[in-house]
Amino acid sequence: MLITHDTEYALDTLVDLLNTAPETCGHEGLPDLAALEQFVVRRDVSEVGPLSQTDLADVRRVRGEFQAVFRAESPEAAAELVNALVARADTTPRLTNHDGHGWHMHYFAPCAALAEHLAADAGMALAFIVVAGERERLRRCEAPDCAHVFVDLSRNRSRRYCDSRTCGNRLHVAAYRARQRTMPEQAGPAEPTGRAAGVTALGA
Repeated sequence: MLITHDTEYALDTLVDLLNTAPETCGHEGLPDLAALEQFVVRRDVSEVGPLSQTDLADVRRVRGEFQAVFRAESPEAAAELVNALVARADTTPRLTNHDGHGWHMHYFAPCAALAEHLAADAGMALAFIVVAGERERLRRCEAPDCAHVFVDLSRNRSRRYCDSRTCGNRLHVAAYRARQRTMPEQAGPAEPTGRAAGVTALGA
């Protein structure tokens, strides 16, 4: 599947947002305005003004709506949810080349609130996934003790873990140790047989 850099970045930002939810990380990853501001800086979200408690509440609400897209049981259900997100965000496609990033698309309206900004850009990125018939790429980590989500952009849809260096390696190590435990114990020295056994008996 071929997607543009800005679409991939929007999906990465969405995954980062979803993995701040209590259901995925075990606690509220956006507990206050400081955490929300750190998220904006970490994801280099552009054109964001001063944030308020209203922004925090709205971003958490949008986060929940995006979680519903990941859980949708059919393309029709996913499309309905995405349509609602991008419509409410007053999506306004426009070309921009800010901060030396080269020409790319912004879908949020100028001066949009942060929640609308995220809903528009990430919503359109998900729309491309649905249109391409690639909803199966919206996945949850297969590690039994991890609930993080991710978008599998591998060529053959083979990614299984949110992070191969953590969850993936941990599962591989656990599987290796399990195999080691089930292997039969190494046999001891073989009993002497034949001529060697006779020599031993005579010398006894």
